[in-house]
Amino acid sequence: MPDDWRLGGFGLYVHWPFCEAKCPYCDFNSHVSRGIDQDDWQRAYLSAISAYGEETADRVLNSVYFGGGTPSLMEPGVVAAILEKVSQTWTLANDIEITLEANPSSVEAARFEGYRNAGINRVSLGVQALNDADLRRLGRLHDVKTALSALEIARTTFDRVSFDLIYARQDQTFPQWRAELAQALALEPRHLSLYQLTVEPGTAFGDRFNRGKLRGLPDEDLAADLFELTQEMTTAAGLPAYEVSNHADLNEESRHNLIYWHGGDYVGIGPGAHGRITKVGRRFATETALQPSDWLSQASSGANGEMRRVELTREDHAAEYLMMSLRTRTGLDCVRFQEILGSGVNINIINDLVNDGLLRRKRHRLIATQRGIAVLNAVVSALLPD
Repeated sequence: MPDDWRLGGFGLYVHWPFCEAKCPYCDFNSHVSRGIDQDDWQRAYLSAISAYGEETADRVLNSVYFGGGTPSLMEPGVVAAILEKVSQTWTLANDIEITLEANPSSVEAARFEGYRNAGINRVSLGVQALNDADLRRLGRLHDVKTALSALEIARTTFDRVSFDLIYARQDQTFPQWRAELAQALALEPRHLSLYQLTVEPGTAFGDRFNRGKLRGLPDEDLAADLFELTQEMTTAAGLPAYEVSNHADLNEESRHNLIYWHGGDYVGIGPGAHGRITKVGRRFATETALQPSDWLSQASSGANGEMRRVELTREDHAAEYLMMSLRTRTGLDCVRFQEILGSGVNINIINDLVNDGLLRRKRHRLIATQRGIAVLNAVVSALLPD
């Protein structure tokens, strides 16, 4: 299926690798640095865009996403230069979504006005908790008052604003999360990202966990109860889940993230950024140099900063589409899956999963139920062909 990616769209991800401090739960490619020459980084980003533009110039760009790290530490002028280059490189969709992630501690009204003037039309704010003690435990540099102020500034500057919270935190009880989520929903968000705390290898939390010093994490039953509560409360508030951890009002979904979940193509620039590019029916996974200095050097020399590019087999492509699509409320398109792989999912396995209440059918689609979402890895493993 040569143009399969068109069913998901085409986006650009720009990774800014720098933060004011490294959060103990974070496994993203982020670094604390005080000496950043933003002019150098601007030139490298523009160079990488040019390099990728040469092989994707005929495409319509649906979204741009500035992630990190803390992209709200970028100078608005750098963002403006990147977006100007983007508009010169690709045809922009009429409804293009251009998102910038921001931490509340780095939010200033004048800075946000600069981002808006540069072309940003959506902001994702990393609030993470509405409890000062837990914010400190999570290594955040802001308090609740600062977060709420940042949210107000964002809302007065941009039409589209989302914010993140982490739950299933240390020592968090069911009533505490219910109250905190109610407080968040009372702010009347139109998009909300709600992530269960996960302890990742290589993070500060991961090291503490291995030493037996990360206490108070919820057991599986409590974590499942917190997840079910989250679904119930957000749905009742008009923000149903459109993906496992993401909730939105009608037409307020993150268009950029939908490109990932719907199997579209995306260019990834910046240190450690990943991408998917389809050329003449062949789909490639790209990965850039991980260390900021390495990527900066490569991109500044006129290269795209890639560390490697690997062609995906039909099996790889199908497995990726299966895993990503089942995270969403629209689910897996079985016709598309068969066109990618050349064969369909075993009907007997589908029937078993439907009878077990883990999947439901909707015409030619398979959609994970709430029970299925809770054990999604097992559902995916069962569906993948041997």
